[in-house]
Amino acid sequence: MRLKEELHFGEFVALMAVMVSLVALSIDAMLPALPHIGRDLNVPNPNDPQLVVTALFFGLAAGQTLYGPLSDSIGRKPAIYIGLVLFVAGCLMSMLAENFTVMLWGRVLQGFGVAAPRVVTLALVRDLYEGNAMARVMSFVMSVFILVPTIAPALGQSILLVADWRTIFGVFLCLAVVIFTWFAIRQKETLTPERRVPFSVKKLIAAVGEVCRNRTALGYTVAAGLIFGAFVGYLSSAQQIFQGQYNLGKLFPVYFGVLALAIGSASVFNGRMVMKWGMRWLSYRSLSVLSVLSILAFVVAYVLQGNPSLWLLMVYLLVAFFCTGIMFGNLNALAMEPLGHIAGVGAAVVGSLSTFISVPLGVYVGASYDGTVLPLIAGFAVLCTASLFVMIWIERGA
Repeated sequence: MRLKEELHFGEFVALMAVMVSLVALSIDAMLPALPHIGRDLNVPNPNDPQLVVTALFFGLAAGQTLYGPLSDSIGRKPAIYIGLVLFVAGCLMSMLAENFTVMLWGRVLQGFGVAAPRVVTLALVRDLYEGNAMARVMSFVMSVFILVPTIAPALGQSILLVADWRTIFGVFLCLAVVIFTWFAIRQKETLTPERRVPFSVKKLIAAVGEVCRNRTALGYTVAAGLIFGAFVGYLSSAQQIFQGQYNLGKLFPVYFGVLALAIGSASVFNGRMVMKWGMRWLSYRSLSVLSVLSILAFVVAYVLQGNPSLWLLMVYLLVAFFCTGIMFGNLNALAMEPLGHIAGVGAAVVGSLSTFISVPLGVYVGASYDGTVLPLIAGFAVLCTASLFVMIWIERGA
């Protein structure tokens, strides 16, 4: 294979999908390993291993702001190279960690590194395609991205059957090396030198200021952060709920995968219906349903002392994640509506701010786990209701 040989469409889509999916894989494949990490690294609080999940989000939030403008300045390929190298360094750091603090810093570095392929891939696709052609590429890429959370915990569980949790980081490392090599050999640079823009901290600061001053941009960024905060709380405590509270053992990846499919099916549904009903209508109805449902679910769970039957919990979570899946894309798109003139840096700021909002909230929800599902459902009820009020505030102002 020669460097200048054009990639076939199928290979290009596969490469982009693998790079985007590295984020989800890095999060979800670790879930079955959390109790093993806590035990081996002598973590005293049983809720603290959740930080292995949320630490990656902190790095991801910081990286999202940097890599977009950096790729506009030095090119798409060098930006992705830097990110993948940092991700590999983070994997090594976590894999060799002898204490929990080093483990967490390794996860932050992984998140900071993996932000590059996550963010720059979209710009790379936009360099080569536009309009319906770009939509076609991204639909295929996102189809793969949606499937990854359904299989990632099973991958982590399978590795634990034959090796220890450190091997999972070794798998991440090897995958990153394969992606780096594949990308370096087969993908050409898509941003020519004459189209590059000097990196500017002033532009980043100006974009942050513009988002904060714009009622619509700021409001929907906050709304997205609140919703994602509840979801991060679920990711943090899912292993304890399913494997600890409900004693599912090795079946945990199956239940996790089923719930991930609810989000995937919602994305497909939203893609078909958004042109008919609009982003605001779909988001408002989904948020209203989720808020009311979560309040009712909390009352039922409280009556049942925080231990509803597994099927009842699954029904609630399936509906909740279907509603969440509809809002994930729509709220970010609504936040971006007034930022068309600074689309690239605006998207980076919106993504970073919403993640910075969501992570502390998710950490709090996860750390509140007390052997019942009450903290999780309460997190969804409070944060979704708050997000609903934010959306009402935005639209009344508009």
